[in-house]
Amino acid sequence: MKAQKKDFGSGHDGGIKMTTSQKHRDFVAEPMGEKPVGSLAGIGEVLGKKLEERGFDKAYVVLGQFLVLKKDEDLFREWLKDTCGANAKQSRDCFGCLREWCDAFL
Repeated sequence: MKAQKKDFGSGHDGGIKMTTSQKHRDFVAEPMGEKPVGSLAGIGEVLGKKLEERGFDKAYVVLGQFLVLKKDEDLFREWLKDTCGANAKQSRDCFGCLREWCDAFL
């Protein structure tokens, strides 16, 4: 799996280039429709199950929380950590995935 460089601009990473996973690229390539929460970058089977148990069963439900938090990176990543135990990389990957999806489709 070859990583693609993507500049996510300012934020905690100081504007450095970050790599995106194939999962990220697949997600942002099309409308999300009814995709499961596990289709989000950074959300694997364990975190997906925890999110589902808390009512966040679809990617669009997590997107709703992302938007309620006004696309704020710190707030969203803290929410994800508190809600399902996401670590720094997982929350950063999920945030980047949703932000790029919004840039493309909203």
